Amino acid sequence: MEQGPKTGVDLKKNLVNAADNQSAHVKVEDETKTGVDLDKILVEEIGQFGWFQVRTIVLAALVVIFSGIASSEYVFTTGRIDTRCLIPECESSEQPAEFSPSWILNAVPASGGSFDGCQRFANVSAGAGSFATCPADLFDRDTLVDCEEYVYENTDTIVYDFGLACQEWMRSFIGSAHTFGTLTALPITGFVSDRWGRRTSLALNAFSRAVLGLLRSWVNAYVPFTLLQFLEATFGSGVFSCAYILVMELLGPKLRVAGGAAMNTFFCIGNICCGLLAWAVNDWRRLTQVIYSPMFITIFYFWIIPESVRWYMSKGRYEESEAVLKTAARVNGGRLSDKSLQALRESAEEEKRKKATEELEKAYEPWLIVQVFRHKQILIRCIVSPVWWVTNTFIYYGLSINAVNMSGNRYMNYVAVAAVEIPGYWTSMFLMGKIGRKPVLIGAFWVCAACQAAYVFMPASYYGLSLTVYLIGKYAIAMVMTAVYVYTAELYPTKYRHSLFAFSSMIGRIGSILAPLTPAMADSTFDEFPFVLFGCFALVSGALVFVTPETLGTTLPDTMDEADNIGKKQPK
Repeated sequence: MEQGPKTGVDLKKNLVNAADNQSAHVKVEDETKTGVDLDKILVEEIGQFGWFQVRTIVLAALVVIFSGIASSEYVFTTGRIDTRCLIPECESSEQPAEFSPSWILNAVPASGGSFDGCQRFANVSAGAGSFATCPADLFDRDTLVDCEEYVYENTDTIVYDFGLACQEWMRSFIGSAHTFGTLTALPITGFVSDRWGRRTSLALNAFSRAVLGLLRSWVNAYVPFTLLQFLEATFGSGVFSCAYILVMELLGPKLRVAGGAAMNTFFCIGNICCGLLAWAVNDWRRLTQVIYSPMFITIFYFWIIPESVRWYMSKGRYEESEAVLKTAARVNGGRLSDKSLQALRESAEEEKRKKATEELEKAYEPWLIVQVFRHKQILIRCIVSPVWWVTNTFIYYGLSINAVNMSGNRYMNYVAVAAVEIPGYWTSMFLMGKIGRKPVLIGAFWVCAACQAAYVFMPASYYGLSLTVYLIGKYAIAMVMTAVYVYTAELYPTKYRHSLFAFSSMIGRIGSILAPLTPAMADSTFDEFPFVLFGCFALVSGALVFVTPETLGTTLPDTMDEADNIGKKQPK
């Protein structure tokens, strides 16, 4: 599952999200050094939020919802199916077998409130029973053997078609392959986006996802299915970051915090839609076709969504960037002067010269890793922030994936767990500006840890209470998902922010890759084992926030020394 927030969280999305959220709280000196920049034109002439932005957001919302659906589809198409051994003494593989006949505990050991799905009692008699009666004296109840053939409760997922009964690690690995694909997507999406534009990258990612996803519905073997999961994520999961950037660049500075939360909300709506679609269409092949067929309309995004103005300017294509801005001004009813456009062009050229100078200066600077080790506080942050990210992605995706294995209706469980993220995002946005970043992170981590502990010891019969505790835990980790973006970016200096932020984000992918394996971990140990892990990780990560400074109300640091001194009292 990728982070919209989530990810299903892409590096470009993370960087833009953190920088844009911060712009609502502090003034960045770099933006005031030039007379006119794009933000100034948006505020004073085009309009921070008008019909042009609404149209772009609607188009972006559709593709982000598609992305949310596709990111969680594997949870249902590869879902676990209850199985039991076929008992040849009493039933035939050539005829449909009842999954839970009255005599089943004569031949299969009990397990919890049901019966074992992978083992049976050994046969001790040459006799045979019947479909109606399968007496216990046919079996040695002291000897267990593995199943030779299986009876499946249903045929809804690939577990039946690919014969994955009792192959929990193989089944769970498909989710890890998908998540690993979101990691390999980063450099590919970044290259295409920088070379041919955000709009081109968006359309290619969306169309590739539709093609590869639909192809998967006709696959009949485990290996090609898993490979297509990986390829779809590699060439299609960049949709969210491209759409996010296009929207953020067109919104005024004061609206970007809300815009970022809105985009995450659309992604969650996609997750909710996936759960509802899976509930309506149980068969995995039909479900895959229903999900991916509508995505082919995204090919028209080549022509109907505007290209990034900042990308046009970075490539020196000023006429095209000005055409987009003029269209935006006309649709919004604003007035865009030629003088402002000329000043914007000059500012863009000055920015290019500044970046070229910085690149030359970097050639004479020590390596970044050397500078980090020279600054103790920066080194500590580089150690603890990846732990936050691993914990965040591990729990966030782990709770979503394990929701379908809870008691009750698996589809409603998943929908509820996805829906509770939305208030989590907005609560975090609100509280970070009121009480600070650290209290939000510490509180959310520890509330999540407490919920995991409560869930582990909750009796299985308390379904309503268990689900409530589960939802509070997901709500808390959704708050962390939002806060950790902003806080991590604010801890590092401007010059190296992207590199150090990317380091934490990339290490964090370990958590999202491991999360799909937690059902297999539970199968190999005990059912509550993943939640014990979630609780321990959240408890430790919350404690680690204490070693870093509060950043609310501070100016973004530009140098290593400034970043090193965040939170320290400076002499007058």
